[in-house]
Amino acid sequence: MVARIQIATAVLVREGLVLLAHRTPLREAYPDCWGFVGGHVEPGESPDQAVRRECLEEVGVQIHDPLPIPMTVDNPALDMRGFLVTRWEGEPVIAEPEEHDDLRWFRPGVLADLNLAHPENLLNILNAVQRATA
Repeated sequence: MVARIQIATAVLVREGLVLLAHRTPLREAYPDCWGFVGGHVEPGESPDQAVRRECLEEVGVQIHDPLPIPMTVDNPALDMRGFLVTRWEGEPVIAEPEEHDDLRWFRPGVLADLNLAHPENLLNILNAVQRATA
């Protein structure tokens, strides 16, 4: 049995808006679509450590108190761990332009209209955002 690829991703929420990064069209996996900040869990890292590192590398923010949220992925090769993040230091920017070509804040109600990397997570994301903003 082949080991699943571990992914850690952050759902950053500010003032009721959700941050998404647009993956460049040249990306091998899930090109030209919107996704959450995150990436591979490296050997020796926990998903919590990975999501902290990825947020710093990809958007230049140091996150605090990431809360686990359920994630579902249709790709059986992936093991995705999600984290809700409502506190961080710094202002998100595109820190890795070879990975992302746009960064935007979206109202949760429009997420279903976007070309998402993992649309199967939409309900879990909306529930987490609703809890965070309640």
